[in-house]
Amino acid sequence: MLAHPSGLAAGRRHSVGRRWNGTVFAVGDTAADECRVERWEDVVAVAAGNVHTASNTGRSHTVGLRSDGTVLATGWNGDGQCDVAGWRGVTAVAAGWRRTLGLLENGRVLATGRGSEGQCDVQSWREMVALSCGDWHSVGVRADGCALAAGNNRRGQCAVERWRGLAAIAAGYLHTVGLGADGRAVATGDRTTGACEVDEWEEVVALDAGSYHTSGFTASGRALATGDNSYGQCEVADWRGIIAVAAGSTHTLGLRANGTVVTAGNNADRG
Repeated sequence: MLAHPSGLAAGRRHSVGRRWNGTVFAVGDTAADECRVERWEDVVAVAAGNVHTASNTGRSHTVGLRSDGTVLATGWNGDGQCDVAGWRGVTAVAAGWRRTLGLLENGRVLATGRGSEGQCDVQSWREMVALSCGDWHSVGVRADGCALAAGNNRRGQCAVERWRGLAAIAAGYLHTVGLGADGRAVATGDRTTGACEVDEWEEVVALDAGSYHTSGFTASGRALATGDNSYGQCEVADWRGIIAVAAGSTHTLGLRANGTVVTAGNNADRG
């Protein structure tokens, strides 16, 4: 059984889950060892590196946060995205394409991996309470509910400076979504896929951004999804009793209150 909202993660070609006892399991593509998590213990949260589906993408990495504030990582390390062995005092982790972010107890942020587009320029961030990684941009929420962003902004995915009263945030390929303390969602970035069509969502408890779609769930446990549905990744309307969601490149995961997981979308890489 899974036991925590941050215990579910979806990547480009793999899925990761944390069991109630702190062990971790993963399924999907194993070409870069992103699923080599069988020896991990005492893990409280997981994150999966994600990148939009394309012919030149696929390799990924997996990150785990332990209860003592140390961080584990496995998988593709071409840009140093798995170089987290020396991290201490971490309270949350986020993984994107070729990079990893860690939130420290003092509200500052660590970053390792590819920073060519400015996505690792987070050293000046302070009083942060939440983080998320897109393909080429990084976003976060401060304790005062304001949002910060760094990295590629070619579709306006970093245009979050006016957002206020946020409780959470999620970054996709070319879009960003934010969750207000009032349960309403906001979005910015590429609107051609429909991934930003969250204006009518209400009573949202949590959300996540995939490459071209956005998923979430309400206080009643009903799942929501909008955006590209080429692989059926948005076919979640009948999901109930959901307490966590994770959006990958072309698939979606949902965690039920009884610890079971439901899935939708691309299942080509079964591992």
